[in-house]
Amino acid sequence: MVAAPPAPPQLPAAGPKGPVAAPVAPVTAEPLGQGPAGGPVKVGLLVPMSGPNAELGKAMLEAAQLALFTTGGDRLTLVPRDTAGTPEGAANAARQVIAEGAKLLVGPLLAAEVETVKPIASEAKINVIGFSTATQLAGGNVFLMGFLPRQEVAREVAFARDRGLTRFAALAPDTQYGRLVAEALRDVATASGGTMTKVEFLDPRAPDPAPAVQKLLSGGAAPPASRPPASVPAANASFDALLLPEGGLRLKQIANQLRQAGVDTAQVRLLGSGLWDDPALASEPALYGGWFAASPPEPRREFESRFQASYGHAPPRLASLAFDAAALAAVLARNGGPEPFSHEAILNPSGFTGVDGLFRFTQEGLVQRGLAVLEVQQQGTVVVSPAPASFRDVSS
Repeated sequence: MVAAPPAPPQLPAAGPKGPVAAPVAPVTAEPLGQGPAGGPVKVGLLVPMSGPNAELGKAMLEAAQLALFTTGGDRLTLVPRDTAGTPEGAANAARQVIAEGAKLLVGPLLAAEVETVKPIASEAKINVIGFSTATQLAGGNVFLMGFLPRQEVAREVAFARDRGLTRFAALAPDTQYGRLVAEALRDVATASGGTMTKVEFLDPRAPDPAPAVQKLLSGGAAPPASRPPASVPAANASFDALLLPEGGLRLKQIANQLRQAGVDTAQVRLLGSGLWDDPALASEPALYGGWFAASPPEPRREFESRFQASYGHAPPRLASLAFDAAALAAVLARNGGPEPFSHEAILNPSGFTGVDGLFRFTQEGLVQRGLAVLEVQQQGTVVVSPAPASFRDVSS
């Protein structure tokens, strides 16, 4: 009999709600190398601190600082470098920190940046924990922490199937992201014993999604713009679950048009994506009852509260990735050994628990997460299926 794996290591929590004693001091790149007797190890943090994504990059740096402040960071020195959000900037930043003795790279953010950094890090025989979702770049020395839409879809479909839903449809933007999500729904629904009955794509530039909504519901061509939309009772719909991988005002607009067209969300369950992870959705009654998969909310709320208290502003959604990546690096550094950031250490099969919940990396270099299912309600989002406590409870 195979012994049950141990509980996943807990990464340092973001701390209790409320103010901290003092702001987190900036992390500086002091000339410290990896000492054979347990001295500090260097980790390069590659984020855009200039350019169009500078605000996000600076927040990710602050989140990484907060992680080291929480852990104590006595075995790790963070060396931040600006990528400027470009492949050339990322390559230069990687070469700089590697020359200064970095044993692991955290970041960069964008796919094109990761692509240029990968061979540089490979030549130096060090690993990269990047934030991109470009799955084709994972593997070898690259591990990606970005949130993967396919995993969100798989979690939602599994929950929906447990609730007796069998017929799935999608109304997705005609973009790379929209087509990726629709393809994931088709694959996952079929593999689970359900069916994919319909998919329609929205022109992301079209101001009015009504034609695509009507085409989805009617099963034919969209009606002329001059003709008012006909009500389509939910009982006549060819699906009982509809995936809407949209966000913000666009999502609210589509949800309202579905309701006006006669779709009863008591009979047709709306499913979301990571774009639904937005407190503002509680203001839209047409979305009430909709489900989406996301990280367990409570640990992230605590992180957001601590971040706000430390820096005086709210963190962007992706800042939690930098916190968890830096905390993971600190934990691995503290565990010691001649190669604290080896493949074996990063690929701990039990995984880790951070502010975005349970996660681990696969042999292919992709992150696998333990996600919760949340429901949009008037008072906000409510967990209707908790995130798993260990990977024994997570299907591949």
